[in-house]
Amino acid sequence: MSVDQNLEQFLKNVDEVAAIIQSLNSDDLSSRESVIARADEKLALLKEKENEDATRTKINRTVINTSPGGSFPQSNSEMSQDSFLAHLENDARERAEKRRQDKTLANALKDLGNEAYGKGDYESAVQRYSEGLEKLRDMPILYTNRAQAYIKLEKYQNAITDCEWALKCDEKCLKAYFHMGKAYLGLKNYDEARKCYKKITDVDSNKEKMVKGYLNQVDSQERKDLQEEKALQDLQTGTENAVSVTQLLQKLSKVDQLPLYYSGGMQLLAKAVKDCTTQTLFRTNNGFRVIGDNTVIDRSLVSTRADPIDADLCLSVLSLWQTVCTGNEENQRLLISHPNVNRQVFALLSSKVSDVQSKTLDLLNVFSTTEEGRSLLVKHLDPSKLLQCLLEYVTLMDGRAGKAMDILHSLTLEQRLKSYFRAEFSSESLPTFTRLLMKLSRSLVNMAVFPLCIAIIGHLTEDRVIRSEMAVSLEFWDSCLLAVDKCNSSTAGGEHKDILISVLGLMFNLSLEVNSAIQGHGIDISTRCLSLLSNKDGTIVTRSVGILSRVLPQCTAAVGLSVQGGIVKKLIKCLKAGGPRTSLYAVKVLAVCTRVDAQAQKDVVKYDKKFGTLLPLLCSEDEKIIGNTALCLGNCFDVPGAGSSLLHSDIVNLLLTHAGGDASQSSVQQNAAIALGKLCTAEPRYMMRLRELHGIEILISCMKYIK
Repeated sequence: MSVDQNLEQFLKNVDEVAAIIQSLNSDDLSSRESVIARADEKLALLKEKENEDATRTKINRTVINTSPGGSFPQSNSEMSQDSFLAHLENDARERAEKRRQDKTLANALKDLGNEAYGKGDYESAVQRYSEGLEKLRDMPILYTNRAQAYIKLEKYQNAITDCEWALKCDEKCLKAYFHMGKAYLGLKNYDEARKCYKKITDVDSNKEKMVKGYLNQVDSQERKDLQEEKALQDLQTGTENAVSVTQLLQKLSKVDQLPLYYSGGMQLLAKAVKDCTTQTLFRTNNGFRVIGDNTVIDRSLVSTRADPIDADLCLSVLSLWQTVCTGNEENQRLLISHPNVNRQVFALLSSKVSDVQSKTLDLLNVFSTTEEGRSLLVKHLDPSKLLQCLLEYVTLMDGRAGKAMDILHSLTLEQRLKSYFRAEFSSESLPTFTRLLMKLSRSLVNMAVFPLCIAIIGHLTEDRVIRSEMAVSLEFWDSCLLAVDKCNSSTAGGEHKDILISVLGLMFNLSLEVNSAIQGHGIDISTRCLSLLSNKDGTIVTRSVGILSRVLPQCTAAVGLSVQGGIVKKLIKCLKAGGPRTSLYAVKVLAVCTRVDAQAQKDVVKYDKKFGTLLPLLCSEDEKIIGNTALCLGNCFDVPGAGSSLLHSDIVNLLLTHAGGDASQSSVQQNAAIALGKLCTAEPRYMMRLRELHGIEILISCMKYIK
């Protein structure tokens, strides 16, 4: 091989090894493993080549040793190898340092691009991201950020290309799939958009809810395009209603006409809009801007006067809006996002004309019946102000109250609304609800609306923060107790049963909290619930017992008064007649009462002969019932003679089974073991049976459960 060929081969080896070393700096573990394998293979080839060269030298050359010591001089190949390795090491350091510097510059350019994007300067953002990619080609976020800017510039194909490059750098890049889906949506390639969004869940299954929202956007956009295509066809073929809609909108676009001119035109237009196609034509012919930007119409909508002409115009506008928005989410979006509508809606809700108020509520109800519509209301209207306005209708004695409550009931299903109320709930919304509940409780008006109002508050209590703030309010508890008193009074009769059930359900949710307000009102709450245990309605009894099961553990004073009021006898009766849920709450109350009150223990022994009601509960499938039953029995075994009454029962076997069982709640084993210990202490004759069942060994093994 010639000198030139040797040099060429040497340089080729240097380039290959340098490329390998550069690849070793990759952050991708799989890439590094692949490169290491290539390096090993390359070294093996070099070693083999070196051996071949050494053999060839021995055969074809005679090396003359000219050194005085008789040692051989270092060969040129060995000197080249040392130099080569030193060069590689130095090159690796230089490349690593350069990559570090490039990464720093790329991040700085990314930040500049983000700043430009935030200002809406998308061209500059693209330029900065591109400069960053010149420094570092394998940085996925630069590709996805540039894709996002391209989408804003409607350069959708460029965005798709960038997303593909981002996925080459990181195949699990979620932003790449998201922006690619958005770009395909911009190109109206709906199938590809869906594929991109669905790939997000392949990478991260926790993104399912988010992806569902994206897919809904695709479906919505596709429906919108199909609607507009059909509307254009009808207009081009001269369909009567289609032509009428466009002609009427042209006439309504005239400015500074009399209010009657506009109201008459909109009444005709509302009659012409009969289906989705004509709704779409209203939208595509700028109907919302024609109406929304008209100063005469706007002046009438926000007027504080009870003027018949203004009222007629308001009703015409509201009827038209309701007609074009019913069942059409794109029209709903355009209407509610119009800059004047927020102000107009609240003015209409405060109108002095009841028909205008009622018609405004009808329009809002169109939005509240769908998830997308509710989301639009929360996003574009002030939720707190909307709540205040709607609550003003509750005490009215006509249909407006029911409409307002229906809207509020639907809105409180939105998690976003709950999140919005958290920040200022105690200072703004809670006083409003408290006053409303007090007002409704004093008069018990609108019996159909009252339960719905309570249900609205109940939906809000599903949020832990809101529930906590509501449960700590003494005033709110007072309003609940007033409602219970009014519904349970002798003059009220059974006509307020639904209201009472609703209030008890709300109190049950609030009593889940542990706070000073419940402790302070424990006696008042338990007194009301105790009086309801004799009610003939099973739901009222169950909810009353449920409240007691949560309140009594927080208020010892209330336990003693409840025992004196005959709670044990009533609960034994509930256990005999009630279902699983009533039994769950009732046995917990008995466990609480017998734990702190000796009279309660005696009452259980007295009213539940030979524990005929409690004993079967040890065979329940509910661990909570078993645990509380064992606790209650253990407490009652302190009463002289209580244990002896069970000599002919299988109590030892039952308790021992649970004490040594594998229940998920350790309180089951603990309470069963304690009850068994108390039983044997109270009546020594049980010890023989315990020994027969090897119970001592089992109890010893259960000591870990006893705290």
